[in-house]
Amino acid sequence: MLSFTLAGLRTRWVTFLGAFVALAPAVALLVVMGQALAATLQAPPRVPERFAAAPVVVRAEDTLRVPTPTGVRTAELAIPHPLSAETLTALRATGRVTEDRAFPVGLGGDVIGHPWSTARFAPYRLNAGRPPQSSHEVVATGTWAALGAQLRTSQGTFTVVGRADDLGFERALFFTDAQAAALAPRTVQAVVEADAAAVRATLAGTDAKVLTGAARADADARPDRQAEQLTGLNALFGTAGGVTGFVSIAVVASTFAFTVAQRRREFGLLRMAGATPGQVRRTVLAEALLIGVLASAAGCVLGAYAAPYAADLVVDAGLAPSWFTVGGRSWPYHAAFWTGLTVALSGAVAASWRAGRTAPTQALREASVDTDTLPRGRRWCGAALLLTAVATLAYGLLSDPGDLLHRKTYISRPMLLITAVALLSPVLIRPLVRLLSWPATRFRGAVGLLARENASAALRRTASLAAPVLVTVALSGSLLGAPATLAEARVREARQQTAADFVALPSDPASAERLKHLPGAVVSASAPTVLHTLEDGVALVKSEARAVDPALLEAVSRLPVTAGSLTDLDDGSIVVTEEWARHRVGEKVGVWLADGTPRTLRIAAVLAVGTGAGGAYVTPANAPGATVDRVDVRVRAGADRTAVEAALRAVGGVRTLTTAQWASATRPASNRAARVGVFLVLGIAVLYTALALVNTLLIAASDRGRELTSLRLAGATRAQLLRLTALEALVVVGAGACLGLLVTFAELSGMSAALHLLSAPPALSPPWAALGAVTAVCALLAVLASAAALGARAGRKA
Repeated sequence: MLSFTLAGLRTRWVTFLGAFVALAPAVALLVVMGQALAATLQAPPRVPERFAAAPVVVRAEDTLRVPTPTGVRTAELAIPHPLSAETLTALRATGRVTEDRAFPVGLGGDVIGHPWSTARFAPYRLNAGRPPQSSHEVVATGTWAALGAQLRTSQGTFTVVGRADDLGFERALFFTDAQAAALAPRTVQAVVEADAAAVRATLAGTDAKVLTGAARADADARPDRQAEQLTGLNALFGTAGGVTGFVSIAVVASTFAFTVAQRRREFGLLRMAGATPGQVRRTVLAEALLIGVLASAAGCVLGAYAAPYAADLVVDAGLAPSWFTVGGRSWPYHAAFWTGLTVALSGAVAASWRAGRTAPTQALREASVDTDTLPRGRRWCGAALLLTAVATLAYGLLSDPGDLLHRKTYISRPMLLITAVALLSPVLIRPLVRLLSWPATRFRGAVGLLARENASAALRRTASLAAPVLVTVALSGSLLGAPATLAEARVREARQQTAADFVALPSDPASAERLKHLPGAVVSASAPTVLHTLEDGVALVKSEARAVDPALLEAVSRLPVTAGSLTDLDDGSIVVTEEWARHRVGEKVGVWLADGTPRTLRIAAVLAVGTGAGGAYVTPANAPGATVDRVDVRVRAGADRTAVEAALRAVGGVRTLTTAQWASATRPASNRAARVGVFLVLGIAVLYTALALVNTLLIAASDRGRELTSLRLAGATRAQLLRLTALEALVVVGAGACLGLLVTFAELSGMSAALHLLSAPPALSPPWAALGAVTAVCALLAVLASAAALGARAGRKA
């Protein structure tokens, strides 16, 4: 069998090369994803950034600690405790104390303000200009603000009088110490130039933390930023690796099935020559083993060269720290090699069983009509997967509809449905092919008729070509359509729940205060805050909330109340959603406020979950440190709407939106990491689809020479043959795209049903532009590959 296998490799090299090309890139991608995942698990120790040159940093308590039967649970406080005046006085007895402040400047983006006295602890050094000396002067880091520029911020207008080096971890503006203290009165941390032991002795018995060495990194802005980035990268590359594995298995299995189907006459001749079914099966498996070893080894080599580019991609996109590198681990090569070999053998098992069942009479067949294209095993597997997909969707809708809106669900669920549709595709493709090719048969000539009959007769070839198109279109529709559907539902929900005529977005507390005296209008200000609750006695859960005036809330909103009344909200109560563990009216719930203060509040009303964008509602008394960021304005009955709008727009420092404009503005912006992840996954799918299409067409071309030569002898011109192959390719791509759309609509319809069950406005937002672009790329590649491979071959043979 080994000598026969090697002889087959020499004589049918195009077919075996196609299987090699289908597998090697998949192994390379698995190596890249494995190396990237390994890199996310081994982060170097954190180093201080803003306080790299500071001897000792003292920071107030910024962590909520809640004891539970299973240990202490912790969470970062949204409003850290300030250092008291007594603590600062005591610290000054040990050495020089420099109070630090960090506050958003209001220029958009991530510009942070600091006092100039703290710049030397990074250390920042001036490379142009001078330090700030008056309350309207600042020093900017980097080159984003020109020397002498006038910066209009929410705190006022400031002149850039100096520029400091960009150290890479923040964009900052440095103010005079007095101005920084006026803009941010609370002192959360301070640098003490003294002996650390003396500082610790001074602070003994207080809740302040003394940070030295590497621990000074805890005083940086967002000290967990790098850990969050690595967690995001882990999810990104894990998802991409899972999709790569799924797509590669689908394509490789389809390719092996097609190559075996092409060799029916060959296997029939072997059976006539006395080969047993077992020998035929062992031949196919031996070929798969040889190709699997060669392709997996080549893929590992290719992946080793490609892996560093993955690190460059995420670093350039700002999703990874600048030190992030990929490569140097051995286990991804082992995992990718053995996965590739397993995929090759798994894809060949079913094909080898079918090859062993080839009857000797197959050697006498001249027709190219496929029979038994849906064997019993494939039929049962496809039906079982389809029923599983439907059953899990129904179970999710009945038990936890909100789970269907989560990213991990709408990424993984379509794969089950895609596999089921791909297995059952021979049943669906023939009517689709006939439907899509019907317009072409109406034209004069036999090209349309021949294209229809060729695609309908050679169902295995058609299914192999349609499979990668199905996978790509379905993944594009699901990965892009699911977040678009959720975003559209949130826009509709915001529009439904707002009874205000205008929504004003103040830039500072003073602007919000001026809005309260607007004539002819009901003005309701609200501020974001954070609450923590302990669920089941062990889980410390963070919840978003808004602080509102209960007397005005009902006048400017139409919240989906399922129990209780909004008018019952007071300083001793809370409004929660049905998502909370405790959500019965009158029930008491223990919470910790944004600054860690424990409170026990009575549930005054319960809201429907909706899209999950809404949260709890409390009064300002239970929202320490909250700053008004939204003011709902409703025109009073009998008042002049135009006059109210004019008065509203005349208030300085306020952005005024109509209700429709505000609802559109609430559409959630896609997270950058999520966008890169989605396009990485789709990029892999599209590239693999392109490879699979060209690959399968080239394999098919090696077996269609006699067919096309016969057409030339019957009088067909080369142009007609090119039109025939192009039309056939378009029909097959169209059939695959239709199956992909079927999966997309099934997935998005499930999400829409979940939204309806959660009392949210149902929505359905297929990404038509992306679906059209993906289908057009597939069609173009199929037409070019088929025309080049088949048309040119037919022309030469004629």
